[in-house]
Amino acid sequence: MGINSVLALLFCSTVFLANSLHLVSAQPFDYPTANLSTSWINSPSAPHSVQFTDGSLVRATLLRGSFGPKFACGFYCNGKCDSYLFAVFIVQTNSGSGIVQPNIGFPQVVWAANRNHPVKINATLQLSSDGNLVLRDADGSVAWSTNTGGKSVAGLNLTESGNLVLFNKRRAVVWQSFDHPTDALVPGQKLVAAQRLTASVSKTNWAEAGLYSLVVNNKGLFAYIQSNPPQAYYERTVSGSETSKTPSYIKLLNGSLALYIHSAEPSEPSETIPIPQASSAQYTKLESDGHLRVYEWQSGWKVVADLLTGFYGECAYPLVCGKYSICSNGQCSCPGSSSTGATYFRQLIEKHPDLGCTEITPLSCSASKNQKLFHVPDVTYFTFNSSISNTNVESCKQACLRDCSCKAAVFRYGSDPSNGECFLPKEVFSLMDNDMEKTHYNSSAFLKVQNPRRVK
Repeated sequence: MGINSVLALLFCSTVFLANSLHLVSAQPFDYPTANLSTSWINSPSAPHSVQFTDGSLVRATLLRGSFGPKFACGFYCNGKCDSYLFAVFIVQTNSGSGIVQPNIGFPQVVWAANRNHPVKINATLQLSSDGNLVLRDADGSVAWSTNTGGKSVAGLNLTESGNLVLFNKRRAVVWQSFDHPTDALVPGQKLVAAQRLTASVSKTNWAEAGLYSLVVNNKGLFAYIQSNPPQAYYERTVSGSETSKTPSYIKLLNGSLALYIHSAEPSEPSETIPIPQASSAQYTKLESDGHLRVYEWQSGWKVVADLLTGFYGECAYPLVCGKYSICSNGQCSCPGSSSTGATYFRQLIEKHPDLGCTEITPLSCSASKNQKLFHVPDVTYFTFNSSISNTNVESCKQACLRDCSCKAAVFRYGSDPSNGECFLPKEVFSLMDNDMEKTHYNSSAFLKVQNPRRVK
């Protein structure tokens, strides 16, 4: 073989090797899908395990994309890390799909499978051979399952939009996390009538026993605090006639929360709630204090909108000051003394007025003769479902005194005190100062109190 032939062979080999290296370097480093008969163990030695400086920890099982805020799913804990969620979360990634920035890129949970049944170390997630995705605790008990066994599932996929999907051989959806929202929505995700967002109890107690929920129906968008019956603290009613047979829904878009109450895509939404245009990853979450906040990655996670805080501000949240407490310009206080100097309420915890007030003498239906109504003037309530219309204050008060379950009489009127509205709540949350320039009505509350029995 001549020198020229050798040089030509070396040149071709070099080009082939260079192209091969280029192809290898172009391969994605993410791991967004899984096949049947795959399992993951919540073990400290598991791959893709990252500890963050805020006390949270993730062990990613799937991750979609690279370089920037991306969706992953896997085991998540926060705090003591003696219990874990299987969750979808947003993490910061580098060009190799490694999870980075543990000091500021804290994982943001946008969906969780087992909020009421957290699992421990050595729990197992398994995509079984029959297509069921099962989360088992360390003792083998089932904490959660998609119940998709025998439904022709072919694999598991975490989409670019953060939707965890079980699909069949035709790539059609068999089950998806978007159909089972928890407390958050990501861009492109819907909340449909008959579904709800339910806030966790706290940031470290993920149980769905939280007090707050968000629902949509054919009348609009509503937020409730748990009570008997539930009390609405946000109402966005939408008027109009039905133009679609599709159930009402809301959808998080780039720049708005779109309300499709009487319409459906591709038609325009019935109404929109504006949100700042996203420059990076964004999501909205119903939190344990009742706020529906929008978060965006801006070299750290920042609140860019608070969607339910509208006309009346912070004081309109049901437990901003706790039960029976009065919110005034963000300050909390218990109802004062009566005209005779009697005091009926005290702080639940001394020097913590924001945690609410409690009756000094608890109410007792068996001692209703010793009950009276304590007047708190110039206050209003975050919600008002009129129990009696076209009435006066005395009739309103008597209606409460006759009803053992009534805890207060809230009376309001415009210009004629003989033609007012009466609300009789069975549970009293925070009260707030009545600003007539905003409300355009007079309002007072009459709190049912128990006079202590006299000892003979």
